[in-house]
Parts: sequence; structure tokens; C-alpha cells
Amino acid sequence: MAAAVQLRIQDDQVVLTNGILQLTLTNPGGNLIEIQYCGIDNLLELSNPNLRGGFWDLNWSEAGSAGTRGKFDTIEGTTFRVVVETDEQVELSFTRMWDPSLQGDHAPLSIDKRFILFRGCSGFYSYAIYERNEDMPAFNLNETRIAFMLNIQKFRYMAISDDRQRYMPLPDDRLPPRGEELAFPEAVRLVDPIEPEFKGEVDDKYEYSCENKDNQVHGFICLEPPVGFWQITPSNEFRTGGPTKQDLTSHVNPTTLAMFVSTHYGGTDLVVKFGEGEPWKKVFGPVFIYLNSASDENEAFKLWDDAKRQMNQEVESWPYGFPASEDFPKADQRGTVSGNLLVRDRYTSEELIVADGAYVGLAPPGEIGSFQKECKGYQFWTRADSQGYFSINNVSPATYNLYAWVPGFIGDYRSESTITITAGCEVELGDLVFEPPRDGPTLWEIGIPDRSAAEFYFPDPNPLYINKLYLNLPADRFRQYGLWERYADLYPDGDLVYTVGTSDYRKDWFYAHVNRKIGENIFQSTTWQVNFEVDNVVQTGTYKLRIALCSATYSELQVRVNDPDANPPHFTSGLIGSDNAIARHGVHGLYWLFNIDIPESQLRQGYNVIYLTQAKNDTALHGIMYDYIRMECPEPDTIPMK
Repeated sequence: MAAAVQLRIQDDQVVLTNGILQLTLTNPGGNLIEIQYCGIDNLLELSNPNLRGGFWDLNWSEAGSAGTRGKFDTIEGTTFRVVVETDEQVELSFTRMWDPSLQGDHAPLSIDKRFILFRGCSGFYSYAIYERNEDMPAFNLNETRIAFMLNIQKFRYMAISDDRQRYMPLPDDRLPPRGEELAFPEAVRLVDPIEPEFKGEVDDKYEYSCENKDNQVHGFICLEPPVGFWQITPSNEFRTGGPTKQDLTSHVNPTTLAMFVSTHYGGTDLVVKFGEGEPWKKVFGPVFIYLNSASDENEAFKLWDDAKRQMNQEVESWPYGFPASEDFPKADQRGTVSGNLLVRDRYTSEELIVADGAYVGLAPPGEIGSFQKECKGYQFWTRADSQGYFSINNVSPATYNLYAWVPGFIGDYRSESTITITAGCEVELGDLVFEPPRDGPTLWEIGIPDRSAAEFYFPDPNPLYINKLYLNLPADRFRQYGLWERYADLYPDGDLVYTVGTSDYRKDWFYAHVNRKIGENIFQSTTWQVNFEVDNVVQTGTYKLRIALCSATYSELQVRVNDPDANPPHFTSGLIGSDNAIARHGVHGLYWLFNIDIPESQLRQGYNVIYLTQAKNDTALHGIMYDYIRMECPEPDTIPMK
């Protein structure tokens, strides 16, 4: 029989062991300073004076602050208590209560960090309860997470998915003179690494980002002895931004993270802003730290397969029944929502269309599409099946809107009425019909409406700036540094020209609309041109140009019709976005949809041109990514040209 869980409380430390692993935490701070497992004295790295061991932290700023960065708060507990102590399970609490004397030094939150160890379990769980009351000042929460800094000498092989795995360089390789910082601090070219195999590569933690829906297990493997350290997140309900929000996973140092709130790939729109005295409570986690080992070094890489098996087991066990906090709803306190989503687009089909593969979710009540910027509540998402049927299970008690979007169609669905979940309820919504924006038949279109720029042209990386992992992964070729610079190589003198009917967006539409560098720190706005023909201009209606963006970073999209010098332009988005998806090697950030009326008087029979200008040119990284563009005719009998 497996050994009982044992707890030893010392003046400045708390030690937990179950015969498989041993955890040592600071008392009352609640930071992990030692994990013993499989003969390794400590899986954690303590040499870094700032980021050491395992810890919860957050980044916050004063109310009214601009940007997405402020002060880091390492969340040191001030009170320790034992919540559960049996031979089978121990749950520990490290709490820091808010006190007005802390104003300016710590985020105005009361935080209770929990750690759980079971008998016979090769790993441990952690979660935290964040709470505000009416006495707390306003502030901005930019980020919060649990992080683990692993033993530098032991953990060198990283795994994020079946094909995103590799040996990693050392943290010293990123420091001058071994490393050369590029356009931003996260991206470093390894010019003289300790191990020559990494020479010439770019290391950037954002190259290893992952969408929330896929971010369930990642970590590192130690080869001698063969040991795995894995971060498993069995649910996305406590993460912000929806299922396709991207975030960090594991990266050099070696570091492995569970991100709960962040502005990555969203920018200032994802800063959580609390008003004076605004109450709030949220449980982040539990997440599971899984440790595994192999008896033979030749079996080390199979630890990834075992970690995936464990991840599936954790997902099937959600929601956990063991957290002692009453703020974490158990399975019998939750409810289910199901229904069938259909699409009505009369210019695509006379019949209702099943919403095959639709993303369907429950999020706090808000405007259409507000879920992608919602950060305070919980969200519950699923994918509809091939017939449009969906079931969202284990939903916490609260009031929600139902949100959805359907690959292949622009726009967002939101339920007209709210949905209230109570313990044990089963809400059957029946048939729901989404009518995507549409005024007339398609005259022409560019791209695929899937909230991603992945279908467009991605150039080969500059040989000076490569990550070898992605050279043979076509689906991830966008995860290379500096691809935005290749635009000027491909279009040194003039800008992109796309001709409807002859051009192919997979080859002729650059993945990002960026500026052109024309001198040292001098950049020029670029104007793309869409050429198309109209055989017969309808004289009795308005054409509609729909432009869906999947990313924007301090940008302004201007649209002109048949007059490149029109001032003012026929349409401007104004200054939008700060998601930095271009710089962070993504194919999407936040979704934007603009519906632009084009009077028939602006078009002419025969040859026409739409001019698209990204007008902000302060840096190389100000730009947008298009998801999809469509021109609609005003009359049903217009002959469409696709």
C-alpha cells in the first residue's frame, strides 16, 4: 500500500511527502523551494534571485494607468493553516489578506493559495482564491499565473505538443555577448551559445505560445535520470479571452507556466479593471503538476505520451470533488446547457445550414462578441458537432449569455436572453439560428472567414533568424521571428496588388499588412490594392464591403474606393488594437469586423480598385492581419464573381 501523506511544520518551512515526492514550501509565504522526486534532490532552480522555485504572482497597476505592465507582486502569504490533514490527503492554505497599509505595495486583493497532495499520487494540485470587497481601492490586474523555474542542468528537453518538442538552449545563451537582443527583449539571436548546435537560432518564448483550447499539458523532460515535469490544466473555465486566446506555455530558463490572466495577444483590451470598492471573487485552478519517470533512459521521450494519458484522466475527472474551498463548485452544484446551432445565409443556401464545428460558449452577459475581452468571470466553451449540436457541461452557477461563431461565416452570435445556471439544471435551448451579416450576394471575396490569417502567404524566414523546430512544420511556419520584415523584400518599390479572379490569396496576399522600413527607425505606411471588375453597376442600391481583421496593433485601417488620394478616406477604423500578434508570431489576436457602405456612385462599370492603407507607421510592428474580405452586391440578381 502506498505511504500515507505526511506533514511537517517548521518555523520557516512546511514539508509535505507521500513516499513518491516531497514538497517544501516557505512558511507562511507559500512558495515552493524544493521538489524531491526520483532521486533528484530538487527539481526546481533557486539560483535566480527574482524568479526562483515555484510561485504564484501577478502584475498590477494603479487605476487609470496606460499600457499592460505595472508592478510584479509575488504574493507572499502572511498566514498559514492546514485545511485538510488525513493519511489520504493534505490541503494547505497560505493567505495574504488586504490591509490599507499595503496600498501602493501590493495589489488590492485578498489571496488564498492552496496546495494539495494525495496518497499514492505522483504530483500535486494548486489553486488560488482571489477576492475583493467594498473597502478596496480601484486598480488594474494585468496578469496572474503560477510558474515553475526548473533545474537548469536537468531539464533541457521541452514538449508542448506531439510535434512541438525540442532540446532547448541555456538561459546564459540569451545574455550578452552570447545573445543579441533583436526588436524586443523577448527575442534574442544566439550568436555564441554554449552549445554550438544552437548558433544562429532565435529564442523567443512567444514562439511556444498555444491557444487556450489546446493548452492542456506541457513541460520538460530530464534525461539523466529520465524524469518528466508537466503542467496540466484540465479546464479553461478560469482563463480569460475565450477558447482561441493564446498564451505562454514552457520556454527557456527552463520555465513552465499556467497563465490565468494575461494581455498576451490581446493588449490593453484584456487588462482587468476594477473600480473603487468593486467586489469580486474568482477561483483559479486547480491545476495539476504531474511528475513521471522511466526506468530506462531510452524510454525518456515516452514520458510525453504518459503525460498526455494523465492529462486525459484529469480532464475526465473535472470538476474535481476534492478542493476544500466552498468557492469551487463541485459537479452536483453545476448545470448543463445544450442545443442545436443553425446558420441562415440565403445567399449561400435556401435551407438552414448546420453550424458544423461552431465554437459555442457561455460567458458573462455583454455585447455581441464581448467574450473575447471579458476577464472577470468564468467561461465555458465547446465545439458543435457536424450537425451543429452542442452540449456545454459542468457550468458553474451564474447568469450568462450564449455566444458562438461559425468557421466559414463572419460575425458573432449572442443569445437574446440570458441563461441562469443553478445546481443540477439541464437547460435545453433547442434550435438556435445565427444570421451572419449579409446584405446581398458575393461579388468577390479574399480569404476564409475563420478568424485567422493562416491561409495567407507566409514567406520563408530570413536565414539569420530561424527557429529550427519550425523549419519542417508547415502548419506552424508563422512561428518564426522577423517574417514581417520580408514584406519589404518581396515588395521593395511598390505595394501588394491583388487582382480578383486571377490572384490566389494563398500565394499573393501577404499574411500581415505592415510598414516598410525606409531608413534607420523610419517606416513608411503601405497601401494594398484590390483590383476587380463590375460588369453592370447596380444603380438602385448600396454595395457592402466587409472587412474582418484577426489582429490589430496600434493601427488605423483606411479604405478608399477608386481614388488613392481621397481625403478624408471613404472609411477609417480609427486607432485600433494592441494585441502584438505580428511580433509574437501569431496568426490572430482579437477579432474586428467592419461593414462599409459603398454607394453605387463610387463604383464604375468595368475596372475598379479598393485601396487599403495601414496608416500608422511609428514602428515596424504596427500592422493588421486580415481574416477575410468580401464585397456584396445590393441586388439578388447581380451575377456573383467569386
